[in-house]
Amino acid sequence: MVYVYVLESQTDSTWYVGMTKNLEVRLKEHNAGKSKFTKGHMPWKVIYHEEALDFVSGRKLEKYFKTAAGKKYIQKKLSS
Repeated sequence: MVYVYVLESQTDSTWYVGMTKNLEVRLKEHNAGKSKFTKGHMPWKVIYHEEALDFVSGRKLEKYFKTAAGKKYIQKKLSS
C-alpha cells in the first residue's frame, strides 16, 4: 500500500503532491529540507491523502492530483 499525499506550505500556501509508503517519515523529510522543491517552502503540513493499492495505481493518482481536475477534486474534498 502507498499513500498519495498533498502538502501545503505554511509560509506561502504552495501545494506539493507526492507518493510514499510511510507518510509520517516523508513529512519529516520534507520539513527537514531533504527535498529540493519543498526545501524553499518549509514548514509543510499534510492537507489530504489517499491510499493506493500499489505503486502503479499510486502514480496514476499522483498524476491526476497534479491536473486542474485533480486539484478541483482535492479542493472539493477539503471543503466537505
